[in-house]
Amino acid sequence: MRNPVFAAIAIGVGIVVLLGYFLQIDLLVNLRVVLLEWATILVAVALLVGIINLFIVHFRKSAADQQNRLNSIFLLVSMTITLLVAGWFGPTHPYSLWIFNYIQIPIEASLMAILTVVLIYAGVRLLRRKPNLLTIVFIATAVIILLMSGPLFGIDIPGLSELRIWIGKVPAVAGARGILLGVSLGIVAAGLRILMGADRPYGGS
Repeated sequence: MRNPVFAAIAIGVGIVVLLGYFLQIDLLVNLRVVLLEWATILVAVALLVGIINLFIVHFRKSAADQQNRLNSIFLLVSMTITLLVAGWFGPTHPYSLWIFNYIQIPIEASLMAILTVVLIYAGVRLLRRKPNLLTIVFIATAVIILLMSGPLFGIDIPGLSELRIWIGKVPAVAGARGILLGVSLGIVAAGLRILMGADRPYGGS
């Protein structure tokens, strides 16, 4: 087995953190808090390394004569301005909030709108290729949500508003909870495999 030390450290840390949640022993609780704080710092450092790597990659692309050179230059300029403004004035300053409210939020809304169009287009193509009950339900739900998300020539169709609210509160919430449960079970399974040494993504085989 390669890297048995790494495996032992990962398994030991995982067991200590897990026991710190179930056993109210001062030593285990304090170790759990310290280890979680270290993990938070490491995640922040990993995020910083990722940002630096993104900057370096696009700097090389902007320096070279490539097809997407302008996109890389625009990304570098935007990243530099955002980092300077947020770093100098702080994240809660009006200048930083202006970037967030008038640049980032509109971009995110545009991406969500594009995602909506892509999903509907994919649903229509799926309906043409493999029509079934689930596809019809998906298309009908998407049409109802779109009709009731904005004014439709000033026409108020009775019952659609209540139906949209019911869809948002019952089926959508149920689906979201199902996805979260699936993700949680997957995380638990992956954690147990790491604790048992079956998976070693930290350098072992």
